[in-house]
Amino acid sequence: MTAMKILKIYGAKSMSCRNTFFIFTLFFLISNIAISATIENKNIPKAITNVCAACHGIDGNSAIAANPKLAGQHPEYLYKQLINFKSGERANAVMSGMAAMLSESDMHAISDYFSKQTLNQGQAKANGKGSLGEKIYRSGIQANGVPACASCHGPAGDGLPVKYPRLGGQHTEYVLNQLRQFRLAARANDEVKVMRTIAARLTDQEMEALADYIQGLR
Repeated sequence: MTAMKILKIYGAKSMSCRNTFFIFTLFFLISNIAISATIENKNIPKAITNVCAACHGIDGNSAIAANPKLAGQHPEYLYKQLINFKSGERANAVMSGMAAMLSESDMHAISDYFSKQTLNQGQAKANGKGSLGEKIYRSGIQANGVPACASCHGPAGDGLPVKYPRLGGQHTEYVLNQLRQFRLAARANDEVKVMRTIAARLTDQEMEALADYIQGLR
């Protein structure tokens, strides 16, 4: 029922300003209750609505390119990142603060929930088929000792549960930032320095092309 229909039922012309305000207030309260009920019916963990949704979206498809999409990511990988943020092994002031509030059961619930959401695919701006980004992802740069990204993350960017994250469809800005963080060793929670070693061998142009290609990968 819309606000206008409510006004017609109660006779808008004869209503005082106070009564009009009351009806509109009641309408918005009912709307908010309905939204809350919808969220509850979807069995969304409270940690998602209280902590994660503002930056990553209620379904894990972040609308902010600097924040990663979490939808469809491997739960083991998500859980490890939360543990690393909480311990400080992965440095990030915002995420460390968020993770500090989470219990182990919260982290498992968050990881499981986002892993079951459907990823909204992205689109590359300039690095499609035959591009520099595709060449690096699929073949690497042999002369510089850069292996093909596909060898660990898969031809479609699906990753490998437990070991390697899903990359396909991820925001260009986020991927590029992570590559830069690995190169500077500002992010150092990769096993045996694999990503730090690879990123150190990539130029800025190569990183940008690769990140753009990954956004459109599926």
